[in-house]
Amino acid sequence: MAGPVIGSDVEAIGAARRYAEAIADGVIERDRSGAVPVEALAALDASGLLGITVPAEHGGADVSPVTLAEVVRVIAAVDPAIAQVPQGHFLFADVLAGWGTTAQQRRLFADMLAGARFGSGLAERGGRHAQDLRTRLRPDGDGLRLDGIKYYSTGSITARWIGVTALDGAGRLVLAFVERHAPGVTVDDDWDVMGQRATVSGTTTLRGVPVDPDLVIPYYQAFEGPQQLGARAQLVHAAIQVGIAGGALRDAGAFVRDRARPFFEAARGGWVETAAQDPHTILRYGRLATRVRAAEQLLAWAAGQLDEIGRRPWDAREAARGSLAVAQAKAFGSEIAAEVASDLFALSGASAADERHDLSRHWRNARTHASHDPVDWKYHHVGNFHLNDALPPNHGQI
Repeated sequence: MAGPVIGSDVEAIGAARRYAEAIADGVIERDRSGAVPVEALAALDASGLLGITVPAEHGGADVSPVTLAEVVRVIAAVDPAIAQVPQGHFLFADVLAGWGTTAQQRRLFADMLAGARFGSGLAERGGRHAQDLRTRLRPDGDGLRLDGIKYYSTGSITARWIGVTALDGAGRLVLAFVERHAPGVTVDDDWDVMGQRATVSGTTTLRGVPVDPDLVIPYYQAFEGPQQLGARAQLVHAAIQVGIAGGALRDAGAFVRDRARPFFEAARGGWVETAAQDPHTILRYGRLATRVRAAEQLLAWAAGQLDEIGRRPWDAREAARGSLAVAQAKAFGSEIAAEVASDLFALSGASAADERHDLSRHWRNARTHASHDPVDWKYHHVGNFHLNDALPPNHGQI
């Protein structure tokens, strides 16, 4: 069912807050079960948020990167797994805006505005470069067919469309859009990890899948010159980590105020009556709160850099400026998320480890999400630029 069409940045942030509030009560059950979060994702599809990056000329709000980051951060502070589901969707909107034909844009942007979600069919195992892809798009009569296996297919199991990267007959990287329930498409729920469980990022198998030739984009063209696809995609990941940090801090504060008992030495000495009055707890919480705020501000600054540069930077140094800004926000946000999610237990005491509270999900989510994109390489590119004036690589991961 089509949801509302969001028309502005202010509307987008308001919709994100309402959606986050609506799914908050189910976050622990989603984390524990690892089942497909059908209701939460249906609500996302109906929220209007899937269309917020659609260009204005196609009826979308075309929100700024600052707003996109805030939308994702707000949702991730409640459920970062759900916040990750549309990451590929927003990437595909950018690819369409920059490299899609007018007919492709008209057709697929209309679907996005109507609540159609695009799942991710990008990742494979065993390769290091795009040229290593094993998924192939081959001619078949007057049409095309896809064959291959994709992993970490975030959001695909309940998507309307799946964006699949493949090599065409000339060995070039292309992006093909196929219907989730097209013949030959199988999406498994074999996602069995310690965190980000509700993404259900299982395996997608493509066996002779028919592809409309009019729904294939020459993706290789995006990387023949300066681009911000990688930076904008990484901005969403950075917002997820910063959201995890904020959610962990929020839950730590609530537990200390409402449930934790003061350490017996402080209580016996008559220094404090509640855990929230413990001077060590106050100090640690204040330090964490400051670092979370720093991560939020760094995220907003990085998003602002992308807003200034625009979707199509005019030269490599401008593209590098955006990529490195997001790299800093992503690296720092990942560190802070893990730190707060771990220190939550130092603040809250042994009772916080009781599984009924499921507070370990913050650390499990932070570590699972960050494991796909090493922080050290982010800092490496930042340092290499400042020390040696070396531009970061021109690919979709930075």
